[in-house]
Amino acid sequence: MELVTPAAGTILWMVVIFGIVIYILRRFAWKPILTALREREESIRDALTAAEQARRQISSLKEEQDLIRAEAIRDKEQILKDARDIREKILAEAREKASTESQRMMARLREEMETEKLKALGDIRRQIADYSVMIAEKILQEKLDSTSRQEEIIHNQLGDFKLN
Repeated sequence: MELVTPAAGTILWMVVIFGIVIYILRRFAWKPILTALREREESIRDALTAAEQARRQISSLKEEQDLIRAEAIRDKEQILKDARDIREKILAEAREKASTESQRMMARLREEMETEKLKALGDIRRQIADYSVMIAEKILQEKLDSTSRQEEIIHNQLGDFKLN
């Protein structure tokens, strides 16, 4: 057990050396160590404060971002609604214009058909008048006394008459 138990002189020298080390540490190292600890504590406190501020700032930025996103979505929906309204308006105008144009064209075609019909009737009347005159000329030229011969000539001429 002697090896484990130190001698009294050794203990005395250890206490003296420990006291000198404590004195030297206190004199030269204690203040810088305490200053470093205080600085470290302040930097940790500042870092925690900055982290809390950053967290609050991030939270407010997220809220602002959500508001901006919601506003953008509302704007997008409004733009799409306006575009649909404009499209419907343009389509309605195009339908109205097409309807008006088709009615105008139909009226013009009816007028043209009526004009062509009247022109054709006029041509037919002229042809009938021409044939009537021609038949009358032939009847007068032959100076026929019988009506059966006149009817035969009229039927022959009408048979030759072809409506175009």
